[in-house]
Amino acid sequence: MASPFERLVATLDYPLYVITTASQSQPAGCLIGFATQCSIHPPRFLACISKKNHTFPIARQACTLAVHVIDATDKRIAEIFGGETGDEVDKFSRVRWHIAHGVPILDACERWFVGAVLEQIDAGDHVGFLL
Repeated sequence: MASPFERLVATLDYPLYVITTASQSQPAGCLIGFATQCSIHPPRFLACISKKNHTFPIARQACTLAVHVIDATDKRIAEIFGGETGDEVDKFSRVRWHIAHGVPILDACERWFVGAVLEQIDAGDHVGFLL
């Protein structure tokens, strides 16, 4: 039986994000479910990546991450980056993208930003990347 906390968070409707990065010119990216703005002055954003995700070890080495907001029209992007694993599939061969600030940017996503990784915070089965 689910705890009261588990029942509550199951009802929340979080926005979806895709994180992209690169290490030694190897692009990586994944859908994330845990992310939030966490400061206004100075501007800060926390993006959490699962330790089991193929993108995780690449992100751990990265100086910057790109955060893409997934809109309702970006369903295909969400399916590719959330339903496929980089261990088995080259996700970037299935989408149009370009490099900006040293990281891959998904052309289909209109809303995105690139942030410097300021800190990595162990959060259990995820690591939070403070941008």
